[in-house]
Amino acid sequence: MNTKFKNIFITGGAGYCGSLLVPQLLESGYRVTVYDTLFFGDDFLPRNNTNLNIIKGDIRNSQKLKDSCQGHDAFISLACISNDASFELDENLSTSINLHAFEPMVKAAKDNGIKRFIYASSSSVYGVSDQKDVKEDHPLVPLTLYNKYKGMCEPILQKYCDNTFTGVIFRPATVCGYGPRLRLDLSVNILTNHALVNNKITVFGGDQLRPNLHIKDYCDVVELLLCCEKEKIQKEVFNVGNQNMSISDIALLVRKIVQEEFPDRGKISIETSPTDDIRSYHINSDKIYNSLGFKPQSSIEDAIRSLCIAYREGRISNSMEKDIFYNIRTMKKLNIK
Repeated sequence: MNTKFKNIFITGGAGYCGSLLVPQLLESGYRVTVYDTLFFGDDFLPRNNTNLNIIKGDIRNSQKLKDSCQGHDAFISLACISNDASFELDENLSTSINLHAFEPMVKAAKDNGIKRFIYASSSSVYGVSDQKDVKEDHPLVPLTLYNKYKGMCEPILQKYCDNTFTGVIFRPATVCGYGPRLRLDLSVNILTNHALVNNKITVFGGDQLRPNLHIKDYCDVVELLLCCEKEKIQKEVFNVGNQNMSISDIALLVRKIVQEEFPDRGKISIETSPTDDIRSYHINSDKIYNSLGFKPQSSIEDAIRSLCIAYREGRISNSMEKDIFYNIRTMKKLNIK
């Protein structure tokens, strides 16, 4: 464990990635405060751990957030409406959470003497690109409010960085694999869920290239950014992805793995439908390897198998019907404003 930082504050710590990251940080010996709206509950977090503090709060409540993050050494910003389909919700909601709340949050962290701020941006900031390798200096071509605001927040953090306040940005690829607070509205997870439940995979489009990142690698990169010397990460932006694959190729891989895991089911069919989701980009993650030595350890295949195992063990049930597995459906049901 990094002895410089003991007390970690995480917004959105009860989300998909947070649900695996929080136990991992506790296991590493950190004291963790989760600040989250808890739209999806918190019963999947290790609530009995004495080093975990859970605060129900909205990042738009700047005063509560500022009061809550006092006494912490590092701040991990995960909270947002994290879905490119968030346009289905009220546009003002996305703007207030994903953009307007960000600068007051950074300022609160700095004013409270927090030394390090880690911001989870998104590789979707690149939108559509024909380049074979999209690196961090590629122009940002946002197609939705979600990736537009992710990109707009990055320079806000950098503006506040100085000798006492280190800010670092990572742009994760689409996350996949089993997490305690599971999302089934992300490409690999969607296709696997359809194969498991319906014995049929529906592919929307198919030619779009998408970079992917196993949820365990996502958690590992956050922990690494907590430990790095500040000179290596100050104001830096890092792509974090593993395999770049087309949606069609992911579907073929899902079919192969699910048929191996459940041989009695017979052949899984693949159907293709048109889509207006044209996001397509192929990211290069050499920078974080060359600068920090980080290389993802888990594959898309590992992610698919983790979902198959969870399904077999009964940890994923009624996965088409339950809103809890789908961000936008849950937020619509709760009528979040």
